[in-house]
Amino acid sequence: MTDRIEVAAAELRPLLEEFIMWARANAPGSDPELVGPAALWHRLAFSQDLGTWKRADLRNLLLDRMPKVVEDPDAAADGMLPAVDAYLTFLSQTGRLAKGSDSLADLQAELDDVEDEFVDLMEELIDDGEGEEDEETGDLGDFEMFADELAELDTIRLRPDTELAAAAREAPLIAKARDLAVWVGSGRRVGEETLLSDAEVEEALAAVGLPRPETEGPVAEAVPYLWNIWNLAVDLEFLEPGDANTVAVQDDTSEWPFDDDEDVLDAWMLGLHSVDYGDPELDDDDLTMALAGLTRGLLVRLLLAGGSRDLDELSQELAEAAADLDELGSDAWEAAVDPLAPPIDWLIGYGMVEVDGKTLRLTPLGTEGVVHLVDDADIEVDARPAIESMSAHELLALSAELPEDEADTEFAAWMRLREPGKAAEELLEAAGEDESDALIRVQAASVVGTLGEAAIPAWREALKQPTLRPYAATHLSQLEVEGAPEPTQDDTHWLILDMWTISAGLGRSEFVSSLQDIGPDMVGNLLEVIWKIPHAHVEELLDLISQVHPDKQVAKAARRALFKARSL
Repeated sequence: MTDRIEVAAAELRPLLEEFIMWARANAPGSDPELVGPAALWHRLAFSQDLGTWKRADLRNLLLDRMPKVVEDPDAAADGMLPAVDAYLTFLSQTGRLAKGSDSLADLQAELDDVEDEFVDLMEELIDDGEGEEDEETGDLGDFEMFADELAELDTIRLRPDTELAAAAREAPLIAKARDLAVWVGSGRRVGEETLLSDAEVEEALAAVGLPRPETEGPVAEAVPYLWNIWNLAVDLEFLEPGDANTVAVQDDTSEWPFDDDEDVLDAWMLGLHSVDYGDPELDDDDLTMALAGLTRGLLVRLLLAGGSRDLDELSQELAEAAADLDELGSDAWEAAVDPLAPPIDWLIGYGMVEVDGKTLRLTPLGTEGVVHLVDDADIEVDARPAIESMSAHELLALSAELPEDEADTEFAAWMRLREPGKAAEELLEAAGEDESDALIRVQAASVVGTLGEAAIPAWREALKQPTLRPYAATHLSQLEVEGAPEPTQDDTHWLILDMWTISAGLGRSEFVSSLQDIGPDMVGNLLEVIWKIPHAHVEELLDLISQVHPDKQVAKAARRALFKARSL
């Protein structure tokens, strides 16, 4: 079998290399790498001829063979069918789809028919793989253990950037990292066994305001907190390794805290994963590992509790978790004496928690940080900007992902904080920021369209923007505004292209359905003229219609229109 695979792979290689080149220009949204396994097993199991493809073979390949051999079911679920579709289109357009094959349209119809079942099979493989991974015990900071609870949390409202940046500027640990980096200077040579000599360590301790430890051994081995600050300085990009075992301060480090809020938050986010430095460090490495993830475990429990916990209860819960996760957990907890002290000390220094008597509480900056850590772990949590600080663009982007009733609630709350005319101005300005984002435009126009005459000044201003003019002309005409331009045919065509763009984003079946709703004659008529519109997605849409429309004449007209659009 191995010899057969090698021979088949050698036969396929030139064809696949040509397909990859073709896909870059003609199917940039597909992943050509996913075609290789499918094409190989088609050759091995169904057809000696690389260009002969039948609907039945395609079905058996995808539903019977691929689930047995696919290496990454997650990637396959998302991209294999579009990649195979692109490959079949490539074979057809380059004359390689052999006589005796089913037509491209029939093969694409089969891809549509098997899509749901194929995705279900891939998701079963994903679930099985996750089950195997679940058998491995994580550490105390494994957020996956809390995924269900995190998903069920009420909406978390994040504070404005100005407020968060102001808090980040006050974080003592970042100031210490800055001072250490400035002390390092422009080109300090570091050692191979220890970064700094004992004399240098004492200077560094003084620079960041830490006491010299009482120790009979090397000072460098008794200052783990200093090395954590050193690592934080590297994370923050205050320190940068140089040539020949040197390290140097970055040029703008001494300017911390920066004036620009965005720069401040960018830096703070760079150092966010330093929360792991808060885990206790014990003399015994095995005991240290038994408490790995303690700081994250503390943070996620605070978030789940709404932001605050009684310290004694939290300590007891984490002690029990440590004992359950590791046979050395109880011994490590006892050896640490006060295990929560190092995590809390570090998190206070990074501006993420505060202590009020016996209560530990997340700060707004801490809530922001935990939400980012949860997101980095690919776990869903409903976190949104505070309504009062949400920009129009943030509102539109968020609402695009929400159910309609929730989106309406967000819009209503946001609008209550603004005069209608000002709201219209902000929404349309946001809609004009990215000419390729049709969904944002449609959403903004829909909301502004409910504001009536109060929105007239904003609509007039929007006439100046090509991407918004069709909406502005349409609404001004509906409002019977004197002197306003009437919508043109090009405006109507632009609106159609925006709607097709949104439909295409929902998936192939939804796109095909939207085309069928208006009938092949109407689509054909539109294809005669719509290629002239300077829309960001016109070529992409024409290409897609040529691939998916079941009417061969319409698909042919789309290819002609695409050629014309590319010739402009």
